[in-house]
Amino acid sequence: MTDHVEEYFSRVSELADEILVQMQNELLKLGFSSVALNLKQPKDAIYRLEKDPYNGQDCLIGDWRDDRGFRVGSLQFNSEDIFFVEQDIILPHPTDTRWFVEAVNAWGSKFKIKSEACLIPNP
Repeated sequence: MTDHVEEYFSRVSELADEILVQMQNELLKLGFSSVALNLKQPKDAIYRLEKDPYNGQDCLIGDWRDDRGFRVGSLQFNSEDIFFVEQDIILPHPTDTRWFVEAVNAWGSKFKIKSEACLIPNP
């Protein structure tokens, strides 16, 4: 990480950890066991800075990658303390065979974290 990226990440790392807990809780509510969940940690993402097209300020963008290099999730922290985080799950719903859990998302600000699992009909 460059110094600027590392500095930005240090400002949001506590929030990123809280977001991860909220995402895990969302999946636990569906019936997944904590052992079955293997969410990637915020510190494990590869980060970069990008300009926000809306206000021209830096945004921190991170990508999680699997062992083959494919992207399996992302984090975005905007300069206005707004974020969006998504992580692939790609597992059958643990209690309802009609559904497949594609991903879990979280969004909001440091004052309010919202999250939801992304369900699709079981193929």
